[in-house]
Amino acid sequence: MPSNVEIKAVVRDMGFLKERAKELSRSEGTVIHQQDTFFNVEKGRLKLRRFQDGTGQLIFYERPDMDGPKLSNYSISLTNDPEGLAKVLSDALGVKGIVKKERHLYLVGQTRIHVDSVEGLGQFMELEVVMKEGQGVEEGEAIAQELMQQLGVKREDLIVGAYMDLLMAAKSG
Repeated sequence: MPSNVEIKAVVRDMGFLKERAKELSRSEGTVIHQQDTFFNVEKGRLKLRRFQDGTGQLIFYERPDMDGPKLSNYSISLTNDPEGLAKVLSDALGVKGIVKKERHLYLVGQTRIHVDSVEGLGQFMELEVVMKEGQGVEEGEAIAQELMQQLGVKREDLIVGAYMDLLMAAKSG
């Protein structure tokens, strides 16, 4: 199963973060509008990600709920019928919730920097260090820590869980 080391953090200064991400990636980045529908499952998380072009990805992942760099194992299947798949999965499993976001994606080496505006939550960033064959988790964590420093991400800005978890907590709180 593919894996990555990732962190998620609250963004305090979106302008600064985007500028640093542009400098580090040597690109303007890519803007992606995503809608993630999370389904009720016994373990891990299962979501259907829909894109503006009518395609989608079914993504299953498992990762510990803790702040700081953490290993995430995942599987992805592409679909050209996200609406039909959403209907089947909704009927079979039930919907946990939906997350809508505008994502700015920057690539730095083997790391994906996501700068996200999440509807109903605010502004966040994620680092996903995509692990290479034979690469140890410690190396991925070191890459994530270095990028956190370069992007000005402070330890106290790190958050636990998925956007879905944060939305559910905000609704119940």
